[in-house]
Amino acid sequence: MTLEERVNDLESRLAFQDDTIQTLNDILVAQQRVVERLQLQMAALLKRQEEMVGQFESFEEEAPPPHY
Repeated sequence: MTLEERVNDLESRLAFQDDTIQTLNDILVAQQRVVERLQLQMAALLKRQEEMVGQFESFEEEAPPPHY
């Protein structure tokens, strides 16, 4: 293999690696956006659950009905 062929081979590999790295980076950025959105949704659900638990606790604290 000549020096020119080796350089061409290395340049070709580098081009494919650059493309692969860019593709992986794009996927990682998209996944990070999804994770951030899911974290916001989870926080909202936890807040709603806490509010609902608070509502049910207030019902339990009411006086028992007169027939007790």
